[in-house]
Amino acid sequence: MTDAIKIDGLAAFTRNLKKLDTDLPKALRMAFNSCADVVVNDARRSIPTKSGKAKASVKSRSTATASRVVGGSKRVPYYPWLDFGGRVGKSRSVSRPFIKHGRYIYNAYFDNQARYAELVEQALLDVARQAGIEVD
Repeated sequence: MTDAIKIDGLAAFTRNLKKLDTDLPKALRMAFNSCADVVVNDARRSIPTKSGKAKASVKSRSTATASRVVGGSKRVPYYPWLDFGGRVGKSRSVSRPFIKHGRYIYNAYFDNQARYAELVEQALLDVARQAGIEVD
């Protein structure tokens, strides 16, 4: 479906960072969140606004080994329908054309994939420098 950005050795890199300093994996997670904000901001621009809840529900959720962008929450259970489409409501009476790659998050990712990859690379180098690892 999508071409995810894979980083060989990221899990080992994170384990070794944790051995050096227990706060470094948190710094890596925060760096991944800031990288994902490029996609979040672009996706939010295109989401239609009625109350603003759907737009506000698009957030970056990263771990030390993965960077993600999510949409929807308990307060916004309709977000998947808004993004991907389908049929909802009583007797499935409300219809929105289904789009496999969605309308907002995936499009924002595809549009910003090169910039996102650059930011992730820079974030990894910055965290390595914080750890005292010489990077060239």
